[in-house]
Amino acid sequence: MTRRLLIVEDDPGLQSQMRWCFSEDLVVTVASDREAALTALRREEPDVVTLDLGLPPDPGGATEGFALLEEILRLAPLTKVIVVTGREDKENAVKAIGMGASDFYQKPLDADILNFVVNRAFRLAELEKENHDLAHQGNGTNIKGIIAASPQMMTVCRTLEKVAPTDVTTLITGETGTGKEVLARALHDLSPRAGNVFAAINCAAIPENLLESELFGFEKGSFTGATQAKKGKIESANGGTLFLDEIGDMPMPLQAKLLRFLQERVVDRVGSVKPIPVDVRVVCATHRNVQQLIESGDFREDLYYRISEITLDVPSVRERDGDALVIAQSLLKSLGKAMDRQNLTFSEDAINAISSYAWPGNVREMINKVKRATIMADGKRITSEDLELPGSEEPGASHLNLRQVREQAERKAIMQALQTGGFNMTQASRLLGVTRPTLYNLTDKYKIDTSAEAPEI
Repeated sequence: MTRRLLIVEDDPGLQSQMRWCFSEDLVVTVASDREAALTALRREEPDVVTLDLGLPPDPGGATEGFALLEEILRLAPLTKVIVVTGREDKENAVKAIGMGASDFYQKPLDADILNFVVNRAFRLAELEKENHDLAHQGNGTNIKGIIAASPQMMTVCRTLEKVAPTDVTTLITGETGTGKEVLARALHDLSPRAGNVFAAINCAAIPENLLESELFGFEKGSFTGATQAKKGKIESANGGTLFLDEIGDMPMPLQAKLLRFLQERVVDRVGSVKPIPVDVRVVCATHRNVQQLIESGDFREDLYYRISEITLDVPSVRERDGDALVIAQSLLKSLGKAMDRQNLTFSEDAINAISSYAWPGNVREMINKVKRATIMADGKRITSEDLELPGSEEPGASHLNLRQVREQAERKAIMQALQTGGFNMTQASRLLGVTRPTLYNLTDKYKIDTSAEAPEI
């Protein structure tokens, strides 16, 4: 890995001395003021910065140096900043460490000591990167049953990890097949209630006349056939988690009774007059638009506010950048192992078909497609025909062409910088961390109109 060092020093003599202190395998960039330092920070992305606090226009003070330190830590918080101070500037060194600098070095220059301090900072940066990479292995999430690498799903997972240790009532929304029950189980498994019961009930799968007794239980003799008392799902989940799936389909009369339970945390069995206190966490899920149900009079607004103290909106597979292929690869690995076809791989046309297909049935549909393909594939390569998916007209171009993706990102960044800087090329080049000639070359390359009337992208 290339190690990059940025030296921020306004004295040309010290710049030369410091540059020659380091070995040739270190990429060294020098900046003499705040503007040049920020440009180099964006362009070179150094791992370590040595920062002299006495910079113009305040070479005798430290205001400019502290301002630059603050900006470096804001723009690149993982960068290790070593503050360079004079012998009498211990107070500034302490202040810099308090602001977030990783170390300090006092003048006059000593090559051996400076090398030691800088190498220590590089080692610290490397260790932090290794820890970060280890923490994000396994498709970016350590939540059991969740296969994801997209920023959309990572946001949901990070929220879930924060919510899980609490007892707040949580509503999980999303299309059918997106894994709402998997997330509900994850909330339970990551909570202090993990060792207790996880009780699930599908409110849409049980007839209305039976749902009340299933949820709340009943006493002996409360209706024909009730030969003995029975606990309901809520009572059986005492100490654990109750998962109410498809709560949007719950009948209106039961919604009122559920609302009372959520408010009072007591259960009234059918045919009983004695309330039973219950300690249970409630997690709900629905694929329906609850706001529309409220407007149509099919769902109580007060119940909605009770069940949605925290809401997790699960994106569909088509809304999760790159996750379709990640999920398909994981499914192929697990299904191939279960069916003793562990050498199967996806062909190029299958990869493109998986990436371009809309997946209206989400993960549930993908499981069916991959399972069928695992059974039907003739050789060791699964094709788009095995998956019963339409093939891609331009294999690989729309999803796997790195050059095309990079050019699109560059063009978008240039347009944003131009618009932010009022189409002033100097300001835009500073924002992008490139020189003006480089920016002119890029605008020519992408045929970008640099006038103020240029359309937005």
